[in-house]
Amino acid sequence: MLVHQLIDQGKPTDIVFHGNKPMTYHQFQEEVVAYRNYFYHVGIRRGENVGLFSRNSIEYVCCYMAIASLGAVVVPINFQLSSREIVFIAKNAKMRYLVTMENLDLSSGMQHYELEQEIRQLIISDFVSLLQQAVHPAPVLDDFDEDHDCVIIYTSGTTGNPKGAVLTHKNLVSNANTFNQVLHITQEDNVLCVLPMYHCFAWTCSVLNSLLCGSSITILDAFNPKETVAAIREYGVTVVFGVPPIYNFLTRLAAVKELSNVRIFVSGGASLPVEIAQQFHRVYGIHIMEGYGLSEASPVVALNPPAKPKYSSIGKALPGLEVRIVDENDQELPSGKIGELVVRGPSVMKGYYHLPEDTAKALRGGWLHTGDLAYKDDEDYYFIVDRLKDMIITNGENIYPREIEELLYAYPGVVEAAVIGIPDALRGQQAAAYLVMSSEGAFDKKAIREYLLDNLAAYKVPKELFAVEALPKTATGKILKRLL
Repeated sequence: MLVHQLIDQGKPTDIVFHGNKPMTYHQFQEEVVAYRNYFYHVGIRRGENVGLFSRNSIEYVCCYMAIASLGAVVVPINFQLSSREIVFIAKNAKMRYLVTMENLDLSSGMQHYELEQEIRQLIISDFVSLLQQAVHPAPVLDDFDEDHDCVIIYTSGTTGNPKGAVLTHKNLVSNANTFNQVLHITQEDNVLCVLPMYHCFAWTCSVLNSLLCGSSITILDAFNPKETVAAIREYGVTVVFGVPPIYNFLTRLAAVKELSNVRIFVSGGASLPVEIAQQFHRVYGIHIMEGYGLSEASPVVALNPPAKPKYSSIGKALPGLEVRIVDENDQELPSGKIGELVVRGPSVMKGYYHLPEDTAKALRGGWLHTGDLAYKDDEDYYFIVDRLKDMIITNGENIYPREIEELLYAYPGVVEAAVIGIPDALRGQQAAAYLVMSSEGAFDKKAIREYLLDNLAAYKVPKELFAVEALPKTATGKILKRLL
């Protein structure tokens, strides 16, 4: 099955999008056809890399599906990026068309990167109005199969310019399908999409999986605690995909009855602190299903089974995916041993766009090397220890920041915590912790340090402790440690 064919899975009269202007599956299909015909009319053709820059909306979904149906390749762009970053992606992807909610001034970005091609911006509000007045003829399209490129997802670029992970129709559809073999979402469900659609977590889990199941979707353009709780209550949301900060907010703000209709909560995008997971369960009596994935795997790799979740675990590998823990020589390690998590299967990317050396390194030996340190237990549940690059080495000893962060989250008054490595002339590195305290919490360095010393080896206790008002994050809730 191709990605755009997912729009045909629901019953024509069923609601696909809730909100002020609910839309049925039949109306949705008609919209996608109109968008497709317009895009072909303006010159978008098979194989074209087309930028998509917008907040969450029904129009975003229609644009994506229309572009994919032409055999063109969608390039989702983070709407928080600067002009320079957008122009880099446009240049790297050899983009000639940019579908955008508003006209973008890219002039400052042009000062950094000289474009070899002119970019035509297609303003969504403008052509949607046009489609109400004009009908464009349907194109005659060549067939293409599931191995055809569907999307290029540019990674965050924490250590340089972002790389574009190329995913096929098969990658995306297979991931949505196997993901649902664990969750069992049905056409009776209403799925919340509050995470940004440009990110593959929201796109595959909240959108593609929902369409595959013929269920409905409640779209919010951003996370606002009160608006999100109101939408969950008003539209009868039954499935929520979120990131740890969202669950942190919900636990403190949402009454039990306001979330009583939700039967599935899934967390991804960043590690879910055990304290947040336990507190959520104490308040609402339901477990958050923690999962794990990355853009290069479309994205979901593992998920906790609803019948038997484990705290701090990312769960088991999805059906059809192979997961291993390997050492620095790519040799598989036994249960309980920490190494790099690698994965292979139908949802793993083709490679990085026009980067053969990076592709060969990431996919060496036929396995996607995630860069995440993990171990598995005797029941084949996987546990992420930390990012390989985030590991701190002091006097030759490994320190895993997440171990310290979990303890800090359990300390009274700590709302958020992040631990990084800082240079140390004698030991090479030392740990430093950044804490966001609640209004009732007291930031007492001595007391926090004594608490950590009671629970950790002395060399793991952060040398520096800092109180901050907020931690820098990506739109999906991942803490940007490089900024700290």
